[in-house]
Amino acid sequence: MMKLIVIDMQKALMDDELYNLDGLLGNVVKLIETARENRIEVIYVQHDAGPDTGFSVGDEAFEITDEVAPREGEKIFVKAINSCFGNKDFTAYLEEAKDDTLMIVGLQTNFCIDATVKSAFERGYDVIVPEGSNSTFDNPYMSAETTCAYYFNEVWPGLFADCVYMDEALELMKK
Repeated sequence: MMKLIVIDMQKALMDDELYNLDGLLGNVVKLIETARENRIEVIYVQHDAGPDTGFSVGDEAFEITDEVAPREGEKIFVKAINSCFGNKDFTAYLEEAKDDTLMIVGLQTNFCIDATVKSAFERGYDVIVPEGSNSTFDNPYMSAETTCAYYFNEVWPGLFADCVYMDEALELMKK
């Protein structure tokens, strides 16, 4: 069985400077809808930067963006480090569920997505990353577009995750 993990799709990060914002939102919405239609659990994770940061529990910027908002009853976990597995309740919940495949989407490619992909792999999960389902911002070394392509084509495939095109990801959910 598979679970869809939606990471850090929070209002503070939904910025026009985010690479391919519209494409990201459209792809994540499609993945969430397909997961729900096929009885694949959708789990949300939010990053809490701590009190007085403006990006913490209770802050508007902390909330999950409306386009991909969870439905009543869907699990939401809060993390304080890059990897979702830093939340012990999240880790325990996945271990108890005994699902072996995680499809990971959200923000940011080179931080929380990368850390979670590698942590999931280290724990023995089969990890799937659909193209165009994660994003980031430009940094001093690479454009956001190059960063996303680098992780999708060089860092994760064959080692940590199956990097697949959207059509394939949607088909995998329907099996």
